[in-house]
Amino acid sequence: SFNSLNHDMTLAEFKFIWYMEYSHRMWGRVVGLAYILPAAYFWRRGWLSRPLKGCVLALCGLVCFQGLLGWYMVKSGLEEKPDSYDIPRVSQYRLAAHLGSALVLYSASLWTGLSLLLPRHKLPETHQLLRLRQYAHGTTALIFLTALSGAFVAGLDAGLVYNSFPKMGERWIPDDLLAFSPVLRNIFENPTTVQFDHRILGIASFTAVTALYLFSRKIPLPRRTRMAVTSLLAVACMQ
Repeated sequence: SFNSLNHDMTLAEFKFIWYMEYSHRMWGRVVGLAYILPAAYFWRRGWLSRPLKGCVLALCGLVCFQGLLGWYMVKSGLEEKPDSYDIPRVSQYRLAAHLGSALVLYSASLWTGLSLLLPRHKLPETHQLLRLRQYAHGTTALIFLTALSGAFVAGLDAGLVYNSFPKMGERWIPDDLLAFSPVLRNIFENPTTVQFDHRILGIASFTAVTALYLFSRKIPLPRRTRMAVTSLLAVACMQ
């Protein structure tokens, strides 16, 4: 990386990057200890039910897996590629896996914590409520996919290709959208296609969140649920 890109970097500039990476690693280790040490203590004290023990083991396993994925991702940026003259960077596939794993870990932690802290509402299983739940699950999957597509944008520096919105340059659909062969390769390796997909997914996610909010207004819901849907829309607008 130094020979290919940063041969004029000063020691102070290198220290800044080094401390950013070092802080991220240390923070990850602190997170791991924050999971594993209390879990071991609660387990030893007999405060965990059998189902909760399974959740705790799964969460601790995810923490370790997340760290392993981080090492595997960074390793890809340090490998010499004799046939490539591009800027050294980590694999966008491994970056997406690392981000996806973090999102799963965070969501599972939040779900487990809220399940313990807040009693579950007993609501009548009406047709409208079932549809709302289905829409919520679909919106969740769409947001998750949008976030993963963002990892591909970051991994390929695809955000630098086009800087205009809503058009990409002078066109709605850029000419080089399917420049790579086979066609499927464009989705993961063509910076133009990756940025285009991320835009479309982002717009689709925002639309889905708005539709979910509007649909929820037609259903009598508990205050906590209504607050959650409103917060989701507010965060989507801010994002």
